[in-house]
Amino acid sequence: MRIARLVCLGLWLTPTLITAQPALVAPTSGVYEVVTGTDERGLDAVKQHFALFGFRQIASGALTEDAAHALYGVRSALRSIRMQNGSVDSHGLLRIMVWQQPLGPGVGYAPPETVGQRLSVLMVDDIMRIDDVFQDARLVGQSWLPITPVFADLFGQTQGKPDLHNRRVGVRESGVYGELFNHVFFQRYGYTIKGYGTLNTSAPLPASEFTHHDFIISGDINAKTQYVVDVLGFKEERPASLDGDWLEGPKKVFGMVDGGSHWYRGFVAPNNICGKLKFFAPRDVRTDRQQHQRLGELGITMHTVYSEDVAAVRARADRAGLQPSPLRANEFAETGFVFVGPDGSSWQVLGKGKISHSPVTELKLERIP
Repeated sequence: MRIARLVCLGLWLTPTLITAQPALVAPTSGVYEVVTGTDERGLDAVKQHFALFGFRQIASGALTEDAAHALYGVRSALRSIRMQNGSVDSHGLLRIMVWQQPLGPGVGYAPPETVGQRLSVLMVDDIMRIDDVFQDARLVGQSWLPITPVFADLFGQTQGKPDLHNRRVGVRESGVYGELFNHVFFQRYGYTIKGYGTLNTSAPLPASEFTHHDFIISGDINAKTQYVVDVLGFKEERPASLDGDWLEGPKKVFGMVDGGSHWYRGFVAPNNICGKLKFFAPRDVRTDRQQHQRLGELGITMHTVYSEDVAAVRARADRAGLQPSPLRANEFAETGFVFVGPDGSSWQVLGKGKISHSPVTELKLERIP
């Protein structure tokens, strides 16, 4: 089975100070889970794929066809697997939704910046090894499109001209487009950020939990994503900005033609530097498969967050006209609700359960040799 659609997006955008905004009562967490759909035939392959990076199963649950339709709007019995990487349980988990009768194939293997693509980011300890294994997979006929790793000094920490003694500081980033899932891979050089990616060094391909998440959307990026602030309580990193082919990283990774560009808008949760969101709205003509990003299809179809007052978040979603589902127990017996944003992204907001890992709230760069 061809498992995943992976692509590198967004790390070269230099972090900026968060704009001052009034805090919402009962904000949500950073992204708790990436949710990807499959069927029974594909489940083992998906689990084996993520085990390569260190993810392991920690929970399972199921819903009848009627219960799944009431909560998710999909007329299919459902079995779900939750996977976690290492000890981090506050963010960056994976949920695999196994539909008895999937609604469709999902966005599928597609060109970079296809509208409807969802992309999730992992830190790794050897970016060139990651590139090698996916290049090899492509050579034997598997549907992967690896992007050559790109270097960027995100924080402007390299002083003068780098050499053996004055070594560069930054990240090298890569990604691979595949069939059902998207990863971004990045490796740091010369610095670390506590709480933003914890490597599982025992994995065959050592990687971290998911650190942040990219969304390819269409239309007015401000209008389509304002719910992230008003409903979920995330904070805007900075006003929406225009990036394009004049930047080496975006040009290569997004497959931009000469003259290509997109709008970018990023958000961070008020209680976690991880689990942040990055939205991209292409200005040039791109493939549009957003009709296949709905729940019940294959590939990434939903993200989840949690809150200490899930009812208050639901009330905000209702006032915003997002038609949230009633509060119901999901397949893990967690109370929450589901809604779809104006950009077409599906979300499940859960009540906060037992979290043993304390998320970091202040982004602090520490230089290392």
